[in-house]
Amino acid sequence: MALVLEQINVEGLAHLSYLIGDDKAGVAAAIDPRRDVDIYLQRAREMGVRITHIIETHIHADFVSGSHELQVRTSAPIYGGKSDAYQFDLHQLSEGDELKIGNVTLRALHTPGHTPEHVSFLIFDAKQGKEPFGIFTGDTLFNLDVGRPDLLGGGTEKKLAAQLYHSIFDKLVPLGDRMEIYPCHGAGSACGKSIGDRRQSTIGNEKIFNPALQERSEEEFVEWVLRGMPEPPKFYARLKKANAQGAKVMGCVPTLQPLSPQEFEKMMADKNTIVIDTRSILAFGGGHIPGAINIALRAEFPNWVGWMIEPEKTLLLVIESDRDVKLVTEQLFRLGYDNLGGYLHDGMTSWQNAGLPLQHLGEWTVYELNKHKEDPNLTVLDVRSDDEFQQGRVPGATHIYVPHLEEHLDELDKNKAIATYCGSGYRASIAASFLQKHGFDKVINVPGSWNAWKAAGLAVAS
Repeated sequence: MALVLEQINVEGLAHLSYLIGDDKAGVAAAIDPRRDVDIYLQRAREMGVRITHIIETHIHADFVSGSHELQVRTSAPIYGGKSDAYQFDLHQLSEGDELKIGNVTLRALHTPGHTPEHVSFLIFDAKQGKEPFGIFTGDTLFNLDVGRPDLLGGGTEKKLAAQLYHSIFDKLVPLGDRMEIYPCHGAGSACGKSIGDRRQSTIGNEKIFNPALQERSEEEFVEWVLRGMPEPPKFYARLKKANAQGAKVMGCVPTLQPLSPQEFEKMMADKNTIVIDTRSILAFGGGHIPGAINIALRAEFPNWVGWMIEPEKTLLLVIESDRDVKLVTEQLFRLGYDNLGGYLHDGMTSWQNAGLPLQHLGEWTVYELNKHKEDPNLTVLDVRSDDEFQQGRVPGATHIYVPHLEEHLDELDKNKAIATYCGSGYRASIAASFLQKHGFDKVINVPGSWNAWKAAGLAVAS
């Protein structure tokens, strides 16, 4: 054997990183590593290789890079594209520069558009001829999508979109239909408009099925790619800054400490502390700690923590089961939440057995919502995105996208009941718990929300 190539998927963030190398030579490179780096070291040991190169395709915005964590553990140098934005020691590569990893060669290809410094890497294997067989595309090209060019802001969107056009059509498409593409993200990431489900593809497949690769002029492409771009999560700017500076090295994922109900309650008194309840929306509605924010531990969990929770806060966690403690801790670590106060030992069972206060959240089916929607003492609050709201809504609904709820609280009447809904009830429960925390007493969540409303065939406003 010689070539080793392994994709490592991070659920929730839909982040794809890679180990590539030569097991005969005993060397490998880690590409776009996540912050909890033990997985790369473990897989390297299992494959009989050592990590000699750490590669960044670009300055990431959606997760804390693990390059520095991995460098401390391996002493391997970090490589990336040319940019003054990097504020740490990085071997900056120009187009055409090559990295030799045993019989494997990676050749840098400057592919700006998602970011100015972005580089992709052509993959050569000496046993498979003189031509490259694949390319690590980072956030330039995904299955059914391309990297969004609007994250830098400041009026750079059109310039980056034009650069993206040339990266795709002048550099990637000419590589040929058989070229395998290995992107940095899969479905669920907000680094594109609507990334497809496949975590690996080919140029030929994307030419047929990817709407971004359909024939257009540069001007038409720029207009198309920027049209209808969803709002980027607000934590992206924070993480891009952190990654440009070089992420803080922690050495390992912190251990989340169990707290008794009394210890937990005492820590809650600190105004800089916030309680995140990761249980399901139905469990949360049945009874929860007063003031807790419900962000259920599903695939969406890290993105919505990033949207809703400031990293300076000390976090206290309510977790469904002790089995989930490790997963919750890892998810928070990947987003740079390092101020972890602990979790409630034995969950809500210990809290209720200690006789401590409970708060409840009303829950309606869509039929109950339909029955009450015209009540003058009720506000029906749609907390979906602007685009979702425009495509159809509950008649008479008020609209505030859940990440912007805090800045619009004064537009809501505390004397009225508020029924929140979203696509499935997940974001609606975040919104409902947030409203409760801010003194709204009569709050109702609608599990199933818009999905259930349409399934029930109820009236739709547009």
